Amino acid sequence: MRILVTMIRDKINIIREESSSSTPALLNEILNKAVALNASDIHLEPRENYLRTRFRVDGLLQNGPSIHKAKYASLLSRIKVMVNLDIAESRQPQDGRTNITIDKLTFDVRVSTIPTIHGEKAVLRLLNRQHAALKIDELGMEPPDLEIYKKIISKKTGIVLVTGPTGSGKTTTLYATLSYLNSKEINISTIEDPVEYQLPAINQIQINPKAGLTFARGLRSLLRQDPDIIMVGEIRDLETAKIALQAALTGHLVFSTLHTNDAPSAIARLMDIGIEKYLIDASVLGVVGQRLVRKKTDNGYQGRIGVYEVMCGCSPPPGMRTMAQNGQLKVEQGLTTREELARVLYLDTPM
Repeated sequence: MRILVTMIRDKINIIREESSSSTPALLNEILNKAVALNASDIHLEPRENYLRTRFRVDGLLQNGPSIHKAKYASLLSRIKVMVNLDIAESRQPQDGRTNITIDKLTFDVRVSTIPTIHGEKAVLRLLNRQHAALKIDELGMEPPDLEIYKKIISKKTGIVLVTGPTGSGKTTTLYATLSYLNSKEINISTIEDPVEYQLPAINQIQINPKAGLTFARGLRSLLRQDPDIIMVGEIRDLETAKIALQAALTGHLVFSTLHTNDAPSAIARLMDIGIEKYLIDASVLGVVGQRLVRKKTDNGYQGRIGVYEVMCGCSPPPGMRTMAQNGQLKVEQGLTTREELARVLYLDTPM
């Protein structure tokens, strides 16, 4: 019976969307719902007979309305036109971006399309330009860890790495750090992909591989711009890693990110890329590992908070608080749940 009710409800939703919404109105409805939910991503997933919509909220996907598949061709074409993609190309992945205004808020929108067996899937990432950057004290570090981190970033030269998977809040941590360090006496420049939020009085550069502006080439150019502090959005290859670490040894404070599971793994990752151990030892000031867990409320979850580990230097010092230990403290403080912590940290059983 439950399956039958679900099928009837989905069919009603499909009919409603087909009969009542023009293509512009339908796109506006989807975007408005995403903004109302504070969603970071919109997934448009074609199925055999309908289009499934889903919204990523606080790191997890939730279902949106089903849409009649006959609507999708015009909807996708409108999205492609909006971000300057080729509407005639459906066999190759495409990427584009634009900005839109909803309820007087401006969003950067990144669109990615890819062919599937039932048609092109599209994902729209929404970045709110007015999103207020968190202060460094609001990230979720425990006071002792925050004190260690502030000492690390107070240095004038060296590199600080922030690690974690996609969507773990690394960029938020770096933005909060740059805002904390920013002053009229220093020159802070970033090179990013993408520039997620605009930071006052900081020079932010968007990479453009099609125009030849890669992380490595942009970083070389930044070093000729008299920088004090440089943020490299991500270390992806040996060339970028070498330039970043050399910059850290020649009078610059450098920040960047790596995709590793924890802070100690960042050192092994740099060595795997091809960086010599002596260069790592001489340049790495510290590594932050992090995840985002959903915050507990009276009826479920709302919002997220960081779970951190802060490693000073290139190896875990005695007594270093791990992400699991930091998360356990947040459970004890009532900020999240054991189940949520186990989900995010990939633990076999809740702590």
